[in-house]
Amino acid sequence: MPSAPPVKRDTRYFVFDIESVADGALVSRLRYPEEKLSGPAAIARWRAELMAEQGKDFIPYTFQLPVSLVVARVAADYRLIDLAALDEEKSRPPEIVRQFWDGWRKYGRPCLVTFNGRGFDLPLLELCAFRYGLSIPDWYAEDQRSFDQPRNRYNTAGHFDLHEWFTNNGASRFQGGLSLAANLIGKPGKLDVAGHMVQDMWEAGRVAEIHDYCRGDVLDTYFLFLRSRVSAGEITLDEEHRLIEEARKWIETKAASSPGLKRYLAAWGDWKSPYA
Repeated sequence: MPSAPPVKRDTRYFVFDIESVADGALVSRLRYPEEKLSGPAAIARWRAELMAEQGKDFIPYTFQLPVSLVVARVAADYRLIDLAALDEEKSRPPEIVRQFWDGWRKYGRPCLVTFNGRGFDLPLLELCAFRYGLSIPDWYAEDQRSFDQPRNRYNTAGHFDLHEWFTNNGASRFQGGLSLAANLIGKPGKLDVAGHMVQDMWEAGRVAEIHDYCRGDVLDTYFLFLRSRVSAGEITLDEEHRLIEEARKWIETKAASSPGLKRYLAAWGDWKSPYA
């Protein structure tokens, strides 16, 4: 008896994350115009200055370019459809940005789901669209009422930022970030890479590892999104468990050709209910 055709699922959500690096030429031109520093030298100098002044050496997003952007396409019933790194082979910032906005439009402008994307990922993508001359009128939607515009801070139908959700739009501070939230529900969180390491990894040519790190963050964000829907009463815990198990099996089918997904599965944990 022939098997039933696969169910076609429309993409309702883009769960995504970005890894970025500083634009050395821009840093050199604007921060040290008289010294004619090379890009790497300018970046190294500013990072050292930031570390001395603030204890952190992350260069502001306005001087950054995306080198990895991973998107999980998720259906209206919250099932994981696919996970893809844009322009993975070449990691070209202009192409990554173009593919993201084109894909968002192609799939019917799905709701974007991030962790702190309101403060970093979306401003970076908007600034890059500005920089590269890309037109994204359906994102700005300036002819609509402000609260209907997808980028409006309180429009969760256009962009659901889990960090904003946890903090009630900044009313509290969320110490621990994505990694802590993921660990609360038994998922890996940060493994052997953290965001502040990406610049050095990029300069060392460890691009594949950056993509793997980004994949892990996107999967963590997806599982946090599922649990947020349990809290909001949109799905039950049993439904969440079924979705997680389906996603785990999907990841297993891809792990053989993905060292990052293999490490993610090795660190996998199952959430245990305190009421069981």
